[in-house]
Amino acid sequence: MPAEPNVHQRRPSTQGLAFKRLFFALSVSDSQRRAIAQWRRSLSLRSGKPVPAQNFHVTLMFLGDVAVDQVPAICAAVDQLKRPSAPPRLLLDSLQVWQRASVLVLEPQQPPAVLLQLAYGLQQALLPLGVQMATREYRPHLTLARDFRGQPPEAVTAPEFFLGARHFTLYESRKGQYWPLAQWPLTD
Repeated sequence: MPAEPNVHQRRPSTQGLAFKRLFFALSVSDSQRRAIAQWRRSLSLRSGKPVPAQNFHVTLMFLGDVAVDQVPAICAAVDQLKRPSAPPRLLLDSLQVWQRASVLVLEPQQPPAVLLQLAYGLQQALLPLGVQMATREYRPHLTLARDFRGQPPEAVTAPEFFLGARHFTLYESRKGQYWPLAQWPLTD
């Protein structure tokens, strides 16, 4: 059972409602964070702003600004989500630049079906709540740098990071830091 969300007022809207900037993600272990950060340093980036290693994650679904009073309903909907029979194992083995978003990312050449199903399941679980979904196709990735311009840098060693997750988390993004609000196991 997920932890009860810790609800803080973020910023009032014109109607007096408070909002949180939320997303679902797979966390990255400390040892994986260190390995990815060390590999990123070997790229000698000349563009972009590196994402702090403590913020490394693989987004499942970005919710954006959500009214604080909707967070318990979101958690309740996810409580009912059918979990995968086995946790996803993700290989981040491709360094790419997403030009429109101006980000340097690690992504899988072959996204695991179980991860795609989980992201789709989250979208379907939250549809009845009227949560606005991204209209673009889900592409699992880990952001290495923001405000990145140009082509992917040459890597001395090819990326090959295996991420195994046992849970997924609802995070709040607050002033450049990510705060876990609730967590769910990845298997039933």
